[in-house]
Amino acid sequence: MTLNSEPNKDNSKSQILVDKNAEKIETEKFSSSAWLERRTFLSPLSISFIAIFTALSIVLGYLLAYIPNIEVFTMIIFLSGFIMSKEEGAIIGFSSAFIFTFFNPLGPSSLPLFIYQLIHYSVTGILGGFTKDFLRDKEYFKPTGDLYVFRIMLLFGFLGAMITFIFDILSTLFGGFVVSVAIDYFIATYLFGIVFTSIHLIGNVLIFVFLLPGLIQVTIKLLD
Repeated sequence: MTLNSEPNKDNSKSQILVDKNAEKIETEKFSSSAWLERRTFLSPLSISFIAIFTALSIVLGYLLAYIPNIEVFTMIIFLSGFIMSKEEGAIIGFSSAFIFTFFNPLGPSSLPLFIYQLIHYSVTGILGGFTKDFLRDKEYFKPTGDLYVFRIMLLFGFLGAMITFIFDILSTLFGGFVVSVAIDYFIATYLFGIVFTSIHLIGNVLIFVFLLPGLIQVTIKLLD
């Protein structure tokens, strides 16, 4: 009995280690994907994907430009930072905002608003990278499995709401500098457009909650 018990114990320990390693591999599969391993910051491969994400955000931005306050521009920039990195997300956010805003079919923004938009979308790309880092070690984060998990959807919805709310507040403020710097003018302008900003806020929350998780899954599977 003594001779047989030791191999059984060893086998049990080995099986436990295998199971734990399998869970760890599944949880960290996103960080060890073949594409992420073979690229470096601003390598030719990285630059190619920066160009793809930038073009995608601009094209979709133009396609939805004439639909009041419904856009996926913000979400695509956030997605780019999430998939790639904070640095590359900032580059994509800046370049996308520069091209889209400067050549906006509805007309270019005033200089204060233009500068703010460049900063805002750069930070949005960075935030996507920070969010990936935050979720990376969470047991419920399984990008190759199902991302439609309540905690993930809640986080994405909160981030979508905050990004949109801050943008609407500050873009109203900086956009109004051309006419007046008075706080009364800012309040009146914001309240006048409250219906449109509410549509923008609700639309982006729904996009971040229901569309973003699926796009992350699809993108990761395409890159693996």
